[in-house]
Amino acid sequence: MRAADLFRRDVIPAEIARQLGVTHQVVSEWRKAWRQGGRAALRAAGRAGRPPKLSTAQLTKVEKALAKGAEANGYLTDLRTLPRVAEVIERLTGVSYHPGHVWYILRDQLGWTWQRPARRAVERNDEAVEQWVNKRWPQLKNTHGARRLHRAS
Repeated sequence: MRAADLFRRDVIPAEIARQLGVTHQVVSEWRKAWRQGGRAALRAAGRAGRPPKLSTAQLTKVEKALAKGAEANGYLTDLRTLPRVAEVIERLTGVSYHPGHVWYILRDQLGWTWQRPARRAVERNDEAVEQWVNKRWPQLKNTHGARRLHRAS
């Protein structure tokens, strides 16, 4: 839905900002322009905010490099961190970003989501874990102390 339609329906600025992905201040500026000149004034207002530092071609280049993994970009492990992504962006495009801002580029411009690595000990014995869950845990669960703990929770 467009801003003018939301203004006409008297939707509150905070909701408009949430729906359109802009700040409350931008919505206030748009509403003022809309009241003064309608849709034409909104079109003349142009793009909100500062123009992006990276072009579409540069973003595509960065995304392709990141998709290859951290090791392919010269790191010893395949862990992708925001500081590492900032370094890759700067190396490929010459554009410098604070690591804290990199997340917005990944999420909002590239459509990536946050992924948490699986935390498993290298020494983990999956067979022993499965055996404990299937055999030992049922035995422990049926003891007097386990029933008391179970009722307390």
